[in-house]
Amino acid sequence: MLYLKIQDLHKRKFKVAQIAKELKISRPTVYKYLEMTFEEAKAYTEQPLGRSKKLDSYKDWILAWLEEYPHLSAAQIHDWLLERYPDLTVGGSTVRSYVKEVREVYQIKKKVMVRQYEAIPEQPMGKQLQVDWGETKQKTTNKKEIKLYFIAFVLAHSRQKYTEWQTRPFTTRDAIRCHENAFQFYGGRTEEIVYDQDHLITVSENAGELLLTAEFQSYVNERKFIVHLCRRADPESKGMIENVVKYIKGNFADSRVFSDIEDWNHRSLQWLKRTGNHQVHQTTKKRPAEVFLVEKQHLKPVSSLLSYESTNNQSITRSVSKDNTIRYKSNRYSVPLGTYQTNAENLVLIEVSGKEPPTLVVRKDAESEIIAEHSISLEKGKLIQNRNHTRDRSKGVEEFKRRLISFFKDQPQALAFFNEISQRYPRYRRDQFAIIHQVVQKYPALIDTVLAKCMREKLYSANDFRDMAQHIHTLPHDSVKEIKSFYTHPAKHSQIKTSTRSLNAYTSILGGRP
Repeated sequence: MLYLKIQDLHKRKFKVAQIAKELKISRPTVYKYLEMTFEEAKAYTEQPLGRSKKLDSYKDWILAWLEEYPHLSAAQIHDWLLERYPDLTVGGSTVRSYVKEVREVYQIKKKVMVRQYEAIPEQPMGKQLQVDWGETKQKTTNKKEIKLYFIAFVLAHSRQKYTEWQTRPFTTRDAIRCHENAFQFYGGRTEEIVYDQDHLITVSENAGELLLTAEFQSYVNERKFIVHLCRRADPESKGMIENVVKYIKGNFADSRVFSDIEDWNHRSLQWLKRTGNHQVHQTTKKRPAEVFLVEKQHLKPVSSLLSYESTNNQSITRSVSKDNTIRYKSNRYSVPLGTYQTNAENLVLIEVSGKEPPTLVVRKDAESEIIAEHSISLEKGKLIQNRNHTRDRSKGVEEFKRRLISFFKDQPQALAFFNEISQRYPRYRRDQFAIIHQVVQKYPALIDTVLAKCMREKLYSANDFRDMAQHIHTLPHDSVKEIKSFYTHPAKHSQIKTSTRSLNAYTSILGGRP
């Protein structure tokens, strides 16, 4: 293709310099192709580019990427090669010259987008961290498109970067969580943090008196760092982080295929280690990761984990899953068996205690006792389970049944009830008994009334037992006493006789004939 274009322009009396400018190639390349025959040019392009080069084995990949994504930079292709071939050792200049030659030979033009930034003064070590948000649209593995959101951090001195992604817009709680993760990533915090005037952290500028949201202000008070909010239309104050956002979009995210958010965040961290914090910075001419080793010593230490979920003195809710677990920071934590109930709201309150190590505390509501307590795991995808929350395997089902029966006044009636349940649900006896055990703990004063009513109505199910208890609990006190008297003392009502009337009495009332 290149050979034919050069020959065509040459026949049209274009000079060598004009051909090179028109095709965006070098003049030596034009001379080289003008001296070739068609067969020689064809043989040349089918062979590795020029003399044998280090990247010839990867030419097919590079060419395929450039043909599909012509805008890709040599730096991004370099990162993609390292991602696919981790053992490859090749310099950035080698990749740039090879990509340039591939573009020339195969006439793949690059669309260049230029954005101007003003210079900002260098910051001392440990002084400043800049933060900003961004979003991208990615193709998914099933050929659809998804919108992703990310937060980016950069240390102003070393340019050490950190980023975190999610599939929904950020909330203030998300921002606080990511700040905590960034502090753990860096191993400390800076004196001040620079932000744009984002609605997640600020309410208004108020003529210089910047007002933060209550939740973020509470977090700042607890972490004790200085907040610097950029004035509107003031890009020089946050030029570093804007470049980082652009770098993340253009190098990591551009044309990358999305599968799931956990994989995406994992690959993002790998990219930071491999490219984002490893490649030499164009301004400092140093690797951010190497400079960071020195700057890290100037950061202010932070505790291992802050109760960011409750910085505004508010607990947050979690839904209880069918397997009696709740989710917190990518892990599952157990709650007592029977906490989950069918056709119920199944919400609990969680909070993080300030003690060391940090502990996750679970309650049914703000005033209730603690139902679960776990040490927080720093891993992901784990099940943290308290053995007390599982089925009591140390004792048999029969022992569990005897223990439950002991709570009832009419133990023979309770025995009959539990035996009937065992007969109807032989495989789920322990589950049925566990539900009744929850009712016994929650409504101890009603269980005898509930048992009597269930026996009389032939409701032999733990779910019926629980529903009956909840219903009676909502009734007025007098009604409960009446029900209790009727079902627990049937002998009192056994002498009551109902009056009977003849059929003629009813027909006369209804106006019919006798």
